[in-house]
Amino acid sequence: MNGNFIVTSFEQDYLSLHHVFIFSYPPVLKADSAQKCAEGILIVWSVLTISAAAVQYPQLYVSETMAFAVGEACIRLHLADELVCREITELFRSDFIRALQRSLLWPTEACALLVGPSCGNFDIYAPWNVTLPKVPKPPVTPPSILFLTDIHWDKEYKAGSAADCKDPLCCREDSRSPSWRRREAGHWGTYSKCDLPLRTVENLLENTARAGPWDWVYWTGDIPAHNVWSQTRKQQLSELTVISRLIHKHMGPNVTVYPAVGNHESTPANSFPPPFVHGNRSVAWLYDTMAEEWSAWLPEQALKTLRYGGFYTVEVQPGLRVVSLNMNYCARENFWLMVNSTDPANQLQWLVLILQASEDKGEKVHIIGHIPPGLCLGSWSWNYYHIVNRYESTIAGQFFGHTHLDEFQMFYDETTMARPLGVAFIAPSVTTYVNLNPGYRVYYVDGNYQGSSRLVLDHETYILNLTEANKSPGSALSPEPNPKWKLLYRATEAFGLSSLFPSDYDGLLRTFINDDRVFQKFWYLRHKGHVSEPCRETCKTGLLCFLRSGRYDELEQCDLFNGFGGNLAKAARKTLC
Repeated sequence: MNGNFIVTSFEQDYLSLHHVFIFSYPPVLKADSAQKCAEGILIVWSVLTISAAAVQYPQLYVSETMAFAVGEACIRLHLADELVCREITELFRSDFIRALQRSLLWPTEACALLVGPSCGNFDIYAPWNVTLPKVPKPPVTPPSILFLTDIHWDKEYKAGSAADCKDPLCCREDSRSPSWRRREAGHWGTYSKCDLPLRTVENLLENTARAGPWDWVYWTGDIPAHNVWSQTRKQQLSELTVISRLIHKHMGPNVTVYPAVGNHESTPANSFPPPFVHGNRSVAWLYDTMAEEWSAWLPEQALKTLRYGGFYTVEVQPGLRVVSLNMNYCARENFWLMVNSTDPANQLQWLVLILQASEDKGEKVHIIGHIPPGLCLGSWSWNYYHIVNRYESTIAGQFFGHTHLDEFQMFYDETTMARPLGVAFIAPSVTTYVNLNPGYRVYYVDGNYQGSSRLVLDHETYILNLTEANKSPGSALSPEPNPKWKLLYRATEAFGLSSLFPSDYDGLLRTFINDDRVFQKFWYLRHKGHVSEPCRETCKTGLLCFLRSGRYDELEQCDLFNGFGGNLAKAARKTLC
């Protein structure tokens, strides 16, 4: 070392002619000193390599000279202590010198590659390419979930029968029409208080099978018709068996269906005794048959809890678990809860254990059920809301039915009740009851890859337009033999949303308040494209309250919309209670 120059015995004859490497940095290093040092080292290395090749100096001598130069720079710049500097340069010198010898880069290009653009120019995007096969890239498609709910097959449906009658359910052979009015039931279904003939259910399943393949299916119950005054256990089980086998037939052996128990599966309807009720009054007759019919879809452990309480959990894919809840244990109409309504069947406590285990494993969870949690008993609904808050990072989706309408309910951070953290999707029914088109839902969720969110990316609603399918409105004489199920809407496109995250739905609710045109569009789609009149004033405030209140006892949530001063909650109570 000689002053500010690195000098070796080799360099004394050569350095002044070909290169110098200056260490002129003060004791307090400048911000760019490391960069300057790197530039100098690269120049020295490049020149020494070229010179060594030209004058045939020994390779070992060149390597040792470079190692000394780099080590000295490391020490001078205080990049590490002397021992580390010497050993690291010794470790890397052979590979690095060989790479420099074989490189075609100019010193400034090498510097730019290793240090950055401030010390030279190297275009990392310089034109070179690999050869790809001519096979086109397969389409990137997120998993698609077929969602069926509220089928309500009526064995007694008869085309040409009275569409208007005095009974709770019409379009049946014994339906009595008022003498002053006679409207006939259509071949494929009817806009009235009517359920569906089996041919319409089969036609739906045939069409959805052709529209697939589906990654899996969620089916959230309500199989029988609304003739609740004349049902028997034998009839209920027969209809459960017929529909379960039809779904299995059309979906095929490679598509798994995850069912949930509806409130109409039992008889009397809504009667679901908790597990402490034994003997003939228990609901084992129903759960055991479900376990038998659904055994092709569910593993034995899931069938065990299904037989116990009508709920279960299954791993859908690595990283995704489905939990099917029996929402009849939260239903106000289940009179058995008058005996004991404290967490019937310990279902919510079981849910917490499942969610905690999933959180520990890094799994995401989809929850399916029939009755939306916002329509449950207050205490049950409150606890469920609390669970959703605690496990918001694990619960990736909530999917329900029951209302027959296309809607949703929101969940907010309990701390402030302002930050949206969850959405319960409520899908439209297959049945026409009441005054609707038949319909079904398709969900698209984030895909099967490591770290997937499993969130809903989009959803579509399909309908069978009965006016077109039955040809002549109200007539069974000229039905369409192969009716077309058509896309009614896609959520992101219909409402101009970039995604379907909770924050998007929260913003959509505010849009409903400020833009009645958008709200009336939602009202139309909510009824599967068949409404008789718009929703105004009390109707609108009550519905907005329902959508925002994922907890039954939280109607006050309506008033968190700015500027309503208690009016929304007041209107909602009048509308909903």
